[in-house]
Amino acid sequence: MAAISAADVAKLRRVTLAGMMDCKKALEESEGNFEKAIEIIRKKGQAVANKRADKEASEGVVLSGVSSNGKIGAIIVLNSETDFVAKNADFLFLANKILNVALAKNPSNLEELKSLPMDGGKVGEKVIEYVGIIGEKLDLSYFEKIEAAHVQAYIHPGNRLATLVGFTKSGVDAQVYKDIAMQIAAMNPVAVDKDFVPESVIAQEIEIGKEQARRDGKPEEMLEKIAQGKLNKFFKESTLLNQDFVKNNKMTIKQYLQSVNKDLTVTEFKRFTLNL
Repeated sequence: MAAISAADVAKLRRVTLAGMMDCKKALEESEGNFEKAIEIIRKKGQAVANKRADKEASEGVVLSGVSSNGKIGAIIVLNSETDFVAKNADFLFLANKILNVALAKNPSNLEELKSLPMDGGKVGEKVIEYVGIIGEKLDLSYFEKIEAAHVQAYIHPGNRLATLVGFTKSGVDAQVYKDIAMQIAAMNPVAVDKDFVPESVIAQEIEIGKEQARRDGKPEEMLEKIAQGKLNKFFKESTLLNQDFVKNNKMTIKQYLQSVNKDLTVTEFKRFTLNL
């Protein structure tokens, strides 16, 4: 059997992030062949993944970030089985590495992200490898991106809620961008403006308004007017540009942005939260 040095074990750990004993065993099994040892660790990850396929991975982290030029943003969700693993340094390292690949390569969708190269394999394969390292089912379950003149990311403390916002203009005070990203985190709007609200949601809100008015004993001929009033309230409370600004409720988000620059507005946003 080939002699396995501590340096060899440490090198394999740096590449795979597997435990020291797992690295030593893989090197012994491969008789010191480094590439075979990596493959052994990958196969172990797949084996553990198969065993835990029926487990529920509902914990994890939500991360968002922006490219170096500030024009591309990405948000990802990497799930684990337990909150304990979600706080594990290796798990967070993997999640951040995947986010960086997404920002560098700008994939179109989640499946394309999973197929991108990372550390001598593909993103999806690396997630499976980490199942063997960490010992829980992991799942890269969500990826969305935004491209705009300026993109702002925000991650709420705890890594369970993140937002991403696209703006029409770059170069304004950085705090303005952050204010909007945090507004979305706090107030959870359904759309940028009322014109972006799906017709199905509008129809649902009108029906809810009518039913509430009906229960309150309002006459049938008044239901439509009352429902329209409730719909306008819904637009005010639930669409970003019409919401009151959390930091100054004397103005809406639209008014706040225009006070900074008349051409500044939001093009789109993404928000994702794990069960809080």
